[in-house]
Amino acid sequence: MTGERAWAAAWTTAPQRPGPGFAPNWSEEGLGGRTVRQTVRLGIGGDALRVRLSNRYGTAPFRIAGATVAASAGGAAVKPGTLRELTVDGASSFAVPPGADLATDGVPFPAGPLDAVTVTMVLDEPSGPVTFHAQALATTYRAAGDHRAEGDGAAFTETSQSWYLLAGVDVAAAGAAPGDGIVVLGDSLTDGTGGTPDTDQRFPDLLARRLVAAGRPRAVLNQGIGGNRVTVDSPWLGDRATARFDRDVLGQPGVGTVVVFVGINDVGIGEVAGDPPFPVLAPCTVVPAADVIAGHRDMIRRARAAGLRTVGATLGPMRGSAFSTPRSEAARAEVNAWIRGSGEYDAVLDVAAVLGDALDPAHDSGDHLHPGDAGYRAMAEAVDLDAL
Repeated sequence: MTGERAWAAAWTTAPQRPGPGFAPNWSEEGLGGRTVRQTVRLGIGGDALRVRLSNRYGTAPFRIAGATVAASAGGAAVKPGTLRELTVDGASSFAVPPGADLATDGVPFPAGPLDAVTVTMVLDEPSGPVTFHAQALATTYRAAGDHRAEGDGAAFTETSQSWYLLAGVDVAAAGAAPGDGIVVLGDSLTDGTGGTPDTDQRFPDLLARRLVAAGRPRAVLNQGIGGNRVTVDSPWLGDRATARFDRDVLGQPGVGTVVVFVGINDVGIGEVAGDPPFPVLAPCTVVPAADVIAGHRDMIRRARAAGLRTVGATLGPMRGSAFSTPRSEAARAEVNAWIRGSGEYDAVLDVAAVLGDALDPAHDSGDHLHPGDAGYRAMAEAVDLDAL
């Protein structure tokens, strides 16, 4: 259907292992016998799209009885006349292999930058645990039975704040040669923790809006995982950034730049080992600044080898939070001095300079670590668009 067109990622999220997360979710109980409806906002538009699904952490094929895509009408509703069936190799029912991601066939679907699209999937048999993204800051809807073609969304009475099976939405346009997408690889400050749910106030979303407003639309792909670290694998908070770099950054189609915005959990989580506020933070490993820097260097090397431009983001303030101790503050300062002064990144986004040594009350979500909506706006507004 797409001929010689090239696919480019317009929206992504980072898949995670099924688990408890910071809030209740459906990943461990599964989704069998239900219809799941999820809405995402595209960074760029096109005249066709496909959906990428992930069974990355599954041990058996994940069977989908049917799936659709439509323009969102808000909540669980979709706009009349926009519903399109999704297939794989022409089949309306298909399975996502264990340990793998799978792209649907492309379908004609005109969409513009910042348009919201709704993906609906029907699972008519027990699914087992589901690869998911824990902190979506967006509402996912669920209904018993098959409601893939429903327009008003009335049947979707169960909700969750996680994404399930979704890994990305790609777009294609006739004659386009996409290759300027931006991946933001990060932790909860990329994921959007502290922002208002269902308002797309995450830093990557706000940066995408700036680019559209400037007449320079580019996909800004959110590959943040709350609690993620450069150097430490976690059963709940994702594979370490260096381990997931190939899939979550280099594996995205149509990308030209990576912003590396991760490391605050490496220097901070070890400080709460004696009394962790959340069990999912384990292991509470103490990580020296030198190890964080070595991880950044490794990611720079791999990005350059793949032809990507590299942007390093300094680690934001944590003073007043449970992560802040003399040891962790010294490690944060050492990492930030290297990001700013080493010259190893092609450009630097100085988040620490934008937000200060401690979060201003106007920028603070309340925990002295995560910005609220205003803080994320300040970060996005400070980006030199030419540096990307």
